[in-house]
Amino acid sequence: MKRIKGIRKAVALGATLTLAAVVSGCSSGSSSAGGSKTVNWWTWDDKQAAAYEVCATDFEKANPGVTVKVSQYNVNDYFTKLTAGFVAGNAPDAFQNSVQFFQAYASQHQLMPLDSFISKDKFDLSRFSVGVDAWKFTDSKQYALPLDWAATGIYYNADALTKAGYTKQDVDSLNWNPDNGGTLGKMIAHMTIDSKGRRGDQPGFDKSHIKTYGYGQVAAKDFIGQTTWSPLVDTTGWRLGDKPTWPTVFDYSDPRFVKTMDWIRSLTQKGYAPKIGDFANSVSDVDLLASGKVAMESAGSWEAATFVKLPGLKVGIAPTPYGPDGKTRAVLSNSNGNNIWAGTKNPDLAWKWISFMGSESCQSKASQTGTFFPSIPAAMDASAKALAAHGVDLSVFTDMMKNNVLYPSPVYGNGAAIQDALEPLFEAYFAGQKNDSVFNDMQDKSKTLLAQH
Repeated sequence: MKRIKGIRKAVALGATLTLAAVVSGCSSGSSSAGGSKTVNWWTWDDKQAAAYEVCATDFEKANPGVTVKVSQYNVNDYFTKLTAGFVAGNAPDAFQNSVQFFQAYASQHQLMPLDSFISKDKFDLSRFSVGVDAWKFTDSKQYALPLDWAATGIYYNADALTKAGYTKQDVDSLNWNPDNGGTLGKMIAHMTIDSKGRRGDQPGFDKSHIKTYGYGQVAAKDFIGQTTWSPLVDTTGWRLGDKPTWPTVFDYSDPRFVKTMDWIRSLTQKGYAPKIGDFANSVSDVDLLASGKVAMESAGSWEAATFVKLPGLKVGIAPTPYGPDGKTRAVLSNSNGNNIWAGTKNPDLAWKWISFMGSESCQSKASQTGTFFPSIPAAMDASAKALAAHGVDLSVFTDMMKNNVLYPSPVYGNGAAIQDALEPLFEAYFAGQKNDSVFNDMQDKSKTLLAQH
């Protein structure tokens, strides 16, 4: 997801700073004067910052004398600034967080456990669709309320699809396997067009001069592959870790994973999909589809409204493909969380605010733009209904939730070090500089680094 991709880039910045324990007596993110109180809440997402301002207004009306200050910082600075705030004693009362930083912050006692608040208010965690268990630490305590969720879909140029002889039903019912790519592989080849108009499955096709790639950037150097290879390999039953939470190893040497990576690399070798580095980092998924550089691609659910509203281009949304058994889809779903800083001087007010954000009424109002998906199913339904009125059909994603296609992102430790160690190896593999033996090395590195959290 846009947020997740950005977070991965920022991990090394935020998590490598030394985390100091909360110093007693230090100033906190709350302030009070003349009977008024302020609760400070931070996010890296400009869309959620604007959306939750609506909830802040309602919260302030319901709590006279209380002010909610919403602050948004660019993701490249967010975690550095947040970590510095822990050290200086002026971090926000509450903040949006990624599971990638959960272990580091919790182990340094920068996060306040929420169990006593949850028990006191009889706050029902079952209201959330995904993400609750992702915010339980190794001490079994709950440290966050899920704030949102995300999934992956296939976005495609509807006119290009029709011109290639396919229907919406064809793309909605794609299947995939790591041996020959299934119907997905055939569609990718046929949707690829070289500079002379020849398709990837036609005689004379020139893989060195591509006008339109059949598929987007599925080769990825990130070690989770959330919107790239994960929806493919996960249909085989493979999962990243040996356990869903706090794994001891990432199973990169599993034959199912290796065969999937080999198939993905073959797409780039055949000219059907771009290699890492073929496009600048500043070129987004939306830009690639809009420009005609790719005919279809897998991308995050948070981009749905942007894709569909592209001027002059009819964009369709399809589910990720069925796996080798022809009936299994599997989509990793990340869920960001709402934490309370352990050093806040006003924990009760901070809890009151984040629990309000975790209400159906707030999330239903905040999610009308479709730029993020609320964590409460009823609020998600309200968001989908609002977007449908503007021509944005989110049923692909709501069906994933209702049909149990989603599974939660693994919770693991030492994310910054793992990223630094593994991303260059992924990149070297997809560049053809390393062979399949690299996956044994990656698995060994993951085991070592996960043991250090």
